Amino acid sequence: MEFFDFVTPLFLSLIVAGTLVGIVFGAIPGMTATMAVAVCLPLTYPLGLYVGGISGGLVPAILLNIPGTPSSITTTFDGYPMTQRGEGERALKIGIVSSLIGGLISLAILFLFAPVLADFAIRFSYVEKFLIILFALTVMGALSKDMLIGIFSGVLGIFISLVGMYDVSSGGNGKTRLIPTGLEYWLDSGFSLLPVLIGLFGLTAVLREAEIGVPRGLTRDEVKVGHSSRFSFSVFKGQIINLIRSSGIGTFVGILPGVGGSAASILAYTNAKTFSRKRDNFGKGEPAGIIASESGNNGLTGGALVPLLSLGIPGDSTTALLIGAFTLQGIQVGPLFIGNNPETWNAMIFAMVVANVAMFAMMFFAIRYVALIVTVPKHILFPVILMMCVIGAYTINYGIMFDVWTLAIFGLFGWLAHHIRLEIAPFVIGFILGPSAEVYFVKSLESFGDLTIFFNKSWIAIVLWILILGSVAASIYLSKVGKDGGED
Repeated sequence: MEFFDFVTPLFLSLIVAGTLVGIVFGAIPGMTATMAVAVCLPLTYPLGLYVGGISGGLVPAILLNIPGTPSSITTTFDGYPMTQRGEGERALKIGIVSSLIGGLISLAILFLFAPVLADFAIRFSYVEKFLIILFALTVMGALSKDMLIGIFSGVLGIFISLVGMYDVSSGGNGKTRLIPTGLEYWLDSGFSLLPVLIGLFGLTAVLREAEIGVPRGLTRDEVKVGHSSRFSFSVFKGQIINLIRSSGIGTFVGILPGVGGSAASILAYTNAKTFSRKRDNFGKGEPAGIIASESGNNGLTGGALVPLLSLGIPGDSTTALLIGAFTLQGIQVGPLFIGNNPETWNAMIFAMVVANVAMFAMMFFAIRYVALIVTVPKHILFPVILMMCVIGAYTINYGIMFDVWTLAIFGLFGWLAHHIRLEIAPFVIGFILGPSAEVYFVKSLESFGDLTIFFNKSWIAIVLWILILGSVAASIYLSKVGKDGGED
């Protein structure tokens, strides 16, 4: 009965509202699901934002050949050619149905797999927990455009996270560290997580778009959905394997830390093309391409929550932001979360189901109106987003002005990082996991005495070292292959 205490009209309304806001952000080129969650963190309905933001990206991808989110890149390959043939509405509805199925399949895998992984992780000692974080950081670095830059970005995030007092409860001496002279009062507890996240993903996005220049908004006449070819569910006849395979690929990619939605959709699209009898039609307006891309990138939503909820390790930058949202609600994710909070766990699964259904209903039955979202002028949108970022940063910790300065500092840092090729996702993961990594490292040494314990503690530690070395070796190999290919 406690579960039904969560399911109130307010609960459902917030999920639907969050999904709608996510769709709006996803549908506007340059606005992403990550930015939607960052800007709306203080309102804390992130699961709907996550689902809506990923799904909304298909609108400009199909109508304008502009990916609304990075995960919608492959949707442009066949979606836009269909729009050019006057089949824009049909292409959009194919993508919406595929998004729903991909999201629900990944959610089923989350529901079945996360509790098993969490039960297994409960048996981890400090050594295994530290190695899990080290593995996550090496995977993030290995999957970056440049491995060394990715690893450096992650280490920099850890370094920044250690600013402040070395808490006695974490094995420290109770003294401050890494604080510039004169800022001891403000940085005694370090940089607050949520203003940092809002700055990196909200303010940075505004600054980058402003640097490019705010383009003229599109008119309604320029956004043509078209209806020369009506949508029919018969288009999915013979595509069941494609749907399940692409959703599975997206979910698996989501479980891997730091891979991201673009990789999920590209892998799903490539596999669909490889196994299709109509592979020559891909890129020319083939519905199977849209099905693979959208079911793949929405499969990511459930997969990325598996390591977050079972291990406390965010799978990508968006789920890193979800940690902030959960923190606002007093939720501590990790191995004990599901077992200690079964009602909350069930409510989250239910919320994801509602978010996927709400996304489908709002987009499928009102797609002509949803398509007009791309006409929202950015010179109106950006000031609103900037205002929400400032208000959110100021109010999150009940009115601390330094949090607004934190927002500005990390917003500028994110903009600068883009220009000097630093990777933001590894930085954020490092910033979030840094304090935990320190605690686990120190506690391991206190318990067992020397560094050799990290190599001979258990068979789990050995497996994790193999995975760590494997991720680094794979990155070096792929980098070498890429360079050889470039030379040819």
